[in-house]
Amino acid sequence: MAGQLPPGADDEGDDAPHRPRWLGWALVVFMLLVALGVFNIGWRIMRGPAVAPVAGLPAAAVTAAADPNAGPRLLAGKALVEGNDCLRCHGMVRHYVGPSFQQIAERYRAREDAADYLARKIREGGAGEWGRAIMPRHPHLDTAQSLQMAAWLLSLPSPEPGKS
Repeated sequence: MAGQLPPGADDEGDDAPHRPRWLGWALVVFMLLVALGVFNIGWRIMRGPAVAPVAGLPAAAVTAAADPNAGPRLLAGKALVEGNDCLRCHGMVRHYVGPSFQQIAERYRAREDAADYLARKIREGGAGEWGRAIMPRHPHLDTAQSLQMAAWLLSLPSPEPGKS
């Protein structure tokens, strides 16, 4: 009699308790919500912050903003920033390894030579301006590309107080 199953039982393992059907649906809905949340966050990151004109810009930046070709140049500068390794250390709004792009724009916006200065910093790097963090060189960028990046950076709005 050893090895015989009791009456009504089979060797397929069907005697395990069945899970309620609603549990499977709850799991599907939960996974769908997680996927939508990840998609939403990715979409917001890709869009970036809204760029609005800022009062108190230097004359060169105001002239560039009045230029009808300024929009494509600013978009080209943003594309260069996103295409290089800038976002590894700088956030759009938050301070990571280096300062946020909005903090940089706020600090240098009043300088008459801000675009040239930032373009040189992008190409040559630097240290000590924002603490102990070192900004690496980017010698593969030419002057025109770094000026486009600096112009985009200077077009960003000032950071909101308390957000850094």
